[in-house]
Amino acid sequence: MQAEEIERLIKISKERPLMPETYVPWHEMPAADDLYLPEVLTSLQGLPVYDTLTQQQKTDLGRHEVVQVLYSYGWGEAMFCVFMSKFILELPPDSPEHRFLIREIIEEYRHQEMFAQTITLLQGQPLKQTPMHRFSGHVSTKYLPADYLFMGSLSVELITDMYGNYSRRAPEIYNVLRKVFELHNIEEGRHIHFTKGLLERYTAKAGYIKKTLYSFVILMNIYFVRTMYVRKEIYERIGVPNPDAVYKDAAKNFRDKFTQNCLGLIIEFVDSWGGFNTATRWAWRLLLKAKV
Repeated sequence: MQAEEIERLIKISKERPLMPETYVPWHEMPAADDLYLPEVLTSLQGLPVYDTLTQQQKTDLGRHEVVQVLYSYGWGEAMFCVFMSKFILELPPDSPEHRFLIREIIEEYRHQEMFAQTITLLQGQPLKQTPMHRFSGHVSTKYLPADYLFMGSLSVELITDMYGNYSRRAPEIYNVLRKVFELHNIEEGRHIHFTKGLLERYTAKAGYIKKTLYSFVILMNIYFVRTMYVRKEIYERIGVPNPDAVYKDAAKNFRDKFTQNCLGLIIEFVDSWGGFNTATRWAWRLLLKAKV
């Protein structure tokens, strides 16, 4: 990316900041028929058990699951801040890239605070990461070079953007959530514009082995984030009979829905720099049922 483009993004960030304190109408209470997550993104919609739920149970299902989504967003943003903190150490402090990353880190931390405030407003009790999630996050942040951490973080941002698009466009969604997703979408648009230039820099130098490794890093990040959304405890909370059996059906149902509704942009992204090859396609097909 040219220095002039980066300077323009810095100017926008300074002159037109979006502050969650004023942009999001925190005082608005949900209406009786408001939902917290589009039904198409919930884990049980499409299964026979969904038709047996009361309207309150359906509403609570969306509330608990969007809390998991917001929790994973905050985790993804924190991972991206680790990448930027590593990357920024390699840049001259007077360079446009260094100064833009300072602005981006500020905005990413504001987003994390916004997600946490939303969870509190929804009276959410996020289910923490499993030991495998924590191990993956620990290994990624401590041992992966900056470019691999960048790839994983960018994939989480793409999932975030997909969920945000569905929620922003659904008229039945609680307005506070809509504005949260809207703010995040606007600011992430500037971030993604910058990261596309960084992506081109990394992939232009990557050979077959590095592209294969990039692809696996992205795959595992998507897999782990996706598995944070569907949890047995949620079905126990909303009073679904036999939550163990429901969880097994829901996990498969959500995997298929996630593949259908959320993977398209990510597949295009990975394919654009040659991330699908004989060494990676089998894993994408096995773990995410991706048609690659």
